[in-house]
Amino acid sequence: MPAYIHELRDWPHFRWTEKTLAGELATARHHQGRLLGRMESLGFKLREEATLRTLTEEAVKSSEIEGEILDKDQVRSSIARRLGMDVGALATTIDRNVDGIVEVILDATRNYNKSLSEGRLFSWHAALFPTGWSGMHRIKVGGWRTEPIEVVSGPEGKQCVHFEGPPVKRVPAEMRAFLEWFNDTKSSDIDPVLKAGIAHFWFVTIHPFEDGNGRIARAIADMALARSEKTPQRFYSISAQIQRERNKYYDCLEEAQKGDLDITAQLEWFLSCLDRAFAGAEEILGDVLSKAKFWGQHAGIALNERQRTVINRLLDGFEGKLTSSKWANLTKSSQATAGRDIVDLEAKGILRRDAAGGRSTSYSLVTEA
Repeated sequence: MPAYIHELRDWPHFRWTEKTLAGELATARHHQGRLLGRMESLGFKLREEATLRTLTEEAVKSSEIEGEILDKDQVRSSIARRLGMDVGALATTIDRNVDGIVEVILDATRNYNKSLSEGRLFSWHAALFPTGWSGMHRIKVGGWRTEPIEVVSGPEGKQCVHFEGPPVKRVPAEMRAFLEWFNDTKSSDIDPVLKAGIAHFWFVTIHPFEDGNGRIARAIADMALARSEKTPQRFYSISAQIQRERNKYYDCLEEAQKGDLDITAQLEWFLSCLDRAFAGAEEILGDVLSKAKFWGQHAGIALNERQRTVINRLLDGFEGKLTSSKWANLTKSSQATAGRDIVDLEAKGILRRDAAGGRSTSYSLVTEA
């Protein structure tokens, strides 16, 4: 008896029970429409800020699922530069792997209406691995894998094997079939949101590359979701939600791989995960509105560029406590200059000194309810 679904005779003719999925799909579509409507009402500048936050989270979390931790400031800077946004000085140097994941996500979402081709996937893969290495291992870049592959999760030495991908000799034909189906937007009667879930599952099952399959699968899902919305602007992160539900994600994936071609349960999970991603976008929306409200309240106050840079960092979710040393580092200024900037903001009621709790004095933004 076949061990995995890609060994079944009818592969890849997936089945699902529309009646079972109808409720989840209708709920997801409703919340998707409400979110897009709310974002459209914000105006261009706030939508731009929400998109920047969302894409930053998508890049960071998609890599985090695979165990790669990216510098959030570098990701934000890379995205802002490509979108032509002025967000102040963040990262002066950006790692090539950061630029790579950003290029993939932006190409998938900004060019969602273009066909997905073998060459395009190869370029995405090459962008993810600019040195030709994945960690300590040299891999084949920009081409289908030439070795058997296992899909695993967990740290090195304690990895859990969830399933094996199709044999190497089948990969080119499997991908031709997948790409033909994905690019068919006219004859298919599958709801575009449901198609995003099928595409993610199908691509992950084939696992055509030596590494990077998860990140590319999520980019393909984002591309399909952008097609469903007919907009390149992103206001929610499916990768961030998958990261929150990582264990459930792998459990569902393993169960589906060892079942039959009825993927109803897998699609149920995808739709419910997506719906929770829409709910998670409320946090991004709240942050964007809070930032806009703050600057609206302080519109008439004279501030220098250093002060604006640090305040924006605090509003964007500064990690740790703000000290004069961190201020000097962020603004590339002296301690004396940092001290004067901070004292000025205290006098203007924008910063307040935190209660003593360590060797260094720290400061927080004064925000109004």
